[in-house]
Amino acid sequence: MHSEKDYLTRVEGHGTIDIKVKNGRIEKAEWQVVETPRFFEAMMVDKHFDEVSLIVSRICGICSIAHVTTSIRATERAFGVAVSEKTEIFRRILMNAETIQSHILHLYFLALPDFLKAGSIFPIIAKNRNAAEIALRLKKLANDMCDVVGGRNTHPMTMIVGGFTRFPSKENILILRKSLDNSVSDLIETSKIFMSFKIPVFERETEFVSLKGIKNYPWIGGELVSSDGVLKNENDYKSMTNEFMADWSTSKLAKLSRGSFAVGALARINNNFNLLHPKARKICDNFKLRPVCYNPFMNNIAQLAECFHVVYETIELLDKALDFDLSPEKVEVKPKKGKGVGAVEAPRGILYHCNEYNEKGRIVHSDFIIPTGQNHANIREDLNKLVKDYSKKGYPDKEIELLCQMLVRSYDPCISCSVH
Repeated sequence: MHSEKDYLTRVEGHGTIDIKVKNGRIEKAEWQVVETPRFFEAMMVDKHFDEVSLIVSRICGICSIAHVTTSIRATERAFGVAVSEKTEIFRRILMNAETIQSHILHLYFLALPDFLKAGSIFPIIAKNRNAAEIALRLKKLANDMCDVVGGRNTHPMTMIVGGFTRFPSKENILILRKSLDNSVSDLIETSKIFMSFKIPVFERETEFVSLKGIKNYPWIGGELVSSDGVLKNENDYKSMTNEFMADWSTSKLAKLSRGSFAVGALARINNNFNLLHPKARKICDNFKLRPVCYNPFMNNIAQLAECFHVVYETIELLDKALDFDLSPEKVEVKPKKGKGVGAVEAPRGILYHCNEYNEKGRIVHSDFIIPTGQNHANIREDLNKLVKDYSKKGYPDKEIELLCQMLVRSYDPCISCSVH
C-alpha cells in the first residue's frame, strides 16, 4: 500500500498524509504539515495597545473572536485592568457564538460527507435537503449572534480593552434568545443524524490539555490542566506547551508529559466533564462519551455536545444581560511597562497570546501559540497507530486511506492559522 494525499481536502490550510505499507510492515505513516510563515508576532512590534486586537483578529477568519478575546485579556493583565461583570458576560456570549459557528461548520461541511460517503457537502444538499437546511439555520444563528454582539459576523469591532464600544439593545437580546430556544430542535436533529453513523473504533492513550474550570465550563482564562495531572498558572503557558521544531513540519510543535498532547473539544470535555450543562452531558451519555475518552474520532461528538452546552449557557447569560444598563462601557486604561498572558479556549483548542509593552503602551515583544500547532504531533502519532491497527485487521487499502483522512479531519485542524 502506498497512499499520498497531497493535499488533504476539507481542512483549513495545507497538510499531506503519506503512508507506505510493504509486506504487512509499515514503512511510513506520516502527517506532513505545510505551514507558511505569516510574521504576525513581528508585525505587532511598536503597535499601540488599542490597535493590537484589531490586527490579530485577521490571523483567522473562523477564530477571530478568540484571537481578539485572548489579545485583550493579555493586554488587560499587562496593565492590571479589571472589567465589569457585564463585559465578562458579553465576551462569553461572543465566544459561545464563535463556538457554534466553527463546530457546525466542521460537523456538517467537513466531517458529515465522510460518514455519508460523499466527496463534499454538495451531493448531500441534493440528497438530504433537511440536513443542509439545519446546518444553514444553525450557522445563521451563530452569525447573527456575532453580528448583534460583536458588530459583524467575523472580526468583531465592539470588544475593546476595558469594555465594549456598544452593547446590543434589549429588543435584539430578546430576538436572539428566541432564536436560541428555537435552535434546540435543530441540535436534537443533528444529534439523531450523528447517532445513525458508526464512529470508527480506535484508541491511543494520550494527554489532553485545556483550561481548568472551577464553577463554569472554561472558555476565558484560568489555570491550565492536563489529563496526566499537570496543573499550571496561565502565566506558565510556555512550560505547558514547550514548543519545538521537527524536520517533517514547517509548524512549531508542542509536548508536555509525553511526546505529544491533544487540545480541543474532546480535551475540554475530558478535563471538565462535570461542568458541562446537564443536557450536554445527556448527549455525551447517548454516545457513550465518558472521560477519559482516547478515541480522537469522538472529537466530533464532543463538538456536538458543546453546541448544546453553549446554547443553554447563552440563554442563561442573555437573561442576566437583560438586568443591565446597556450603555457603552470602558474602564480607564493606563498603559504601563509590563507583560500579560491571555489563555482562551478557541473552538479548536486552547489559544495563548503574550503581549509585552513599554511604558507608552506599545508592544516590544509578542508570542502567540495556536491550537492546531499543539495538535500536529498528536495527529502524527495517531495516524501511525491507526495504520498499524487496521493493517493488522486486514482492512483494504482504500478503507484505511479514508480512515486516515477522517482521523485528521476529526481534529478540525486549521493549518492556515499560523502566527510565527
